[in-house]
Amino acid sequence: MPREEPIKKIADFFNLKRDDIVSDSYGLAAKEHGTIPTLPPNAIIPTVVEDAYLPLRGRVHAGNAQEPDSIEGEVIVSKTLANRHPKGYFLEVEGDCMDKVYPEGCHVLIDPDKEPQNGSVAVVSIDSADYVMRRLLRTSSTMVLSPESFNDEHEDVIITADSGHTVELIGTVVWFQPSEEME
Repeated sequence: MPREEPIKKIADFFNLKRDDIVSDSYGLAAKEHGTIPTLPPNAIIPTVVEDAYLPLRGRVHAGNAQEPDSIEGEVIVSKTLANRHPKGYFLEVEGDCMDKVYPEGCHVLIDPDKEPQNGSVAVVSIDSADYVMRRLLRTSSTMVLSPESFNDEHEDVIITADSGHTVELIGTVVWFQPSEEME
């Protein structure tokens, strides 16, 4: 294997990338030796990812339903993700009711236009006041907001058609990421 300094000088002189000189898989060396692997049909070739920012609007409780905390900020995501959810915004998870799926402190992307399917994780408002994030299960007359937690103290919230409670869909969780880089 050649030393790095001569590789850099050669690459700079000929306006090449390091990979073009030493590559065994995709650069010019691989092309010269015929060792470039073939890609399957319809393979997606990685491209440069453009960044976008979506708003961070508050915290959502993943535990007992309660009034959400408002916070302001932005979360960086790929432009592709932002384009897929143009009205999307982030909420920071507070509590351990959904910690098998979404760890406390992570950011969840909420799409207010996406109708949740049976089994989706959704943020809902109960009786136009308290907000909670849970797995949503529905039958014709019953809605179950189910926790997915390592803490066995969390129970299903069951709302029947004749319970007198209202449930408003705030949005469906479509993505999540840590609030900061993990060490």
